[in-house]
Amino acid sequence: MKIIADTNIFLAVALDEPEKKEIIQKTVNTSILSPDILPYEIGNALSVMLKRHQITQNEVVPVLDSTKNIPVRLVTVDIKQALKIAIEFNIYAYDAYFLQCAKSTSNPLYTMDKRMRTVARELRIPLVGELS
Repeated sequence: MKIIADTNIFLAVALDEPEKKEIIQKTVNTSILSPDILPYEIGNALSVMLKRHQITQNEVVPVLDSTKNIPVRLVTVDIKQALKIAIEFNIYAYDAYFLQCAKSTSNPLYTMDKRMRTVARELRIPLVGELS
């Protein structure tokens, strides 16, 4: 099975968050795909976490390196279609890229972001954890 994993999934694993064990269980025997903006999203998230003092300068590069050890296939997203989603649901384009990726590949989305999960349901995108 293929799944689209959001940035927060990669960071939760790399940062050894409480959800890490569940994420690994739910992604065993899957192929993980993400939009090709994923590395930039991870970099942005790490810089935000540093500014908010959630991680230290010494942790940034090791966490980034840890995310690079997670096997993922990056796919190109139709930015115009993603922007339509962003506009329709009043969300950031970066979030819409993941939704558009899931929609265009017909694969379930794995995210811990509540708003993205809500929009995914409205777009009839299956969600990991809600699959029957």
